[in-house]
Amino acid sequence: MSSDSEKKMYFLKQFPLFKNLSDYELKPLADLMDTRRYPRDSFVFMKSELLTHVYFILDGEVKIFRTNPDGKEQIINILKAPDMFPHQGLFRKGHYPANAQISKEAKLMTMSIADFEEFLIVYPAVSIKMFRILGEIIVDLQNRLEERLLLTVYEQIIRLFLRLADNHGEQLNDEETVISLQFTNQDLANMIGSSRETVSRTVSLLRKEKFIRSDEQGNHVIKYFDLKEQLTL
Repeated sequence: MSSDSEKKMYFLKQFPLFKNLSDYELKPLADLMDTRRYPRDSFVFMKSELLTHVYFILDGEVKIFRTNPDGKEQIINILKAPDMFPHQGLFRKGHYPANAQISKEAKLMTMSIADFEEFLIVYPAVSIKMFRILGEIIVDLQNRLEERLLLTVYEQIIRLFLRLADNHGEQLNDEETVISLQFTNQDLANMIGSSRETVSRTVSLLRKEKFIRSDEQGNHVIKYFDLKEQLTL
């Protein structure tokens, strides 16, 4: 086995979608992958372009967003290693559902969907393993939709901070978790479909209540379990 193939297999094992695959299944999958570096602010793809490839982040950050008819940007997600996108890309036809832009210089692995479909014909058991993982992703997306429909902005912001901590957080001590990516109030507003002013007031209230603070680097530091408790009151 070539060194390049071994590296690709190692990286693939980091992605949740492939975590249950054996080396026997990973080897031919790794051989389908190409790698490429993208500079900051470049686009990986634009919404409504023909969906032909899926991407896997080895390092860097990728912003997934849409723009409404008024030109307002709504951030769907901020992704980093080991994330893949678009999540539904491997199992659907059509066009990309959103824009993907590099927010921090990134190295991505990419795979043709057509090649992946041929791979599944040869290794059909892989489909079952992947569907189980995709089911978990779908549940997460359903929960986010439910939040927007049923929760107040205060509750949505708390849920958002908890989710960011789960995906990008590092525990500092028994009480505090630092979120390693930096987000402005406008970024947070875009993620939940609210206004910057409303989010700013909510964040100020959370700071006043000492549920969140900023560290010297400008990262959000949250009291994870205290925030979570606010949702049960």
